[in-house]
Amino acid sequence: MTDISNSEKKKLAADLTTLAILQHWEQTNPEDRIAHLVRDLARGFNRALQIRLSEYGVSFGHWVFLRALWEKDGITQRELAVKVGLTEPTTHTAITKMLDLGYVSRKHRDGNKKKQYIILTEAGRVLEEKLVPLAQEVNDIAISGIDDKTVKLIRSGLLEMVRNLAVDEAQIMEDGKKLPSTRSLNNKT
Repeated sequence: MTDISNSEKKKLAADLTTLAILQHWEQTNPEDRIAHLVRDLARGFNRALQIRLSEYGVSFGHWVFLRALWEKDGITQRELAVKVGLTEPTTHTAITKMLDLGYVSRKHRDGNKKKQYIILTEAGRVLEEKLVPLAQEVNDIAISGIDDKTVKLIRSGLLEMVRNLAVDEAQIMEDGKKLPSTRSLNNKT
């Protein structure tokens, strides 16, 4: 890992969390598990993007749903929850707030009063051209100074890890185990 310069550390001094993460990887435990490294990297991506999204009054939580809806809207809340990998209650809360903000609407189709479909409004659609470049900027910052071959290798390695963990999860589910909800874990005494 490349050490950061003193001037870069001074810029970061206002953010003790970032400094603690860098110290961990540069000094305390540079050989820590990849899971921790990926978590810290994801956290860095999320924070960098959230700073940029806030200029438009958009939270990172809403970004996740907007991004999925820009790919395909007119899907049910359940389909949206699956697509973004979050629970239905979390999705419901976010969609309710996004309704208030005017980013989405809910519609019933085909006389089915039970299923509600989430549809982007014009305001939600317009955000795509403003926000996607911000995500691209964060990505470019993250990979700056890394050659194309290494970026390809990193992407390939991360995708293989995603596949390995997906296969592991499928095997665990096949064995009859389930992913417990946070709520069920919190209710245990």
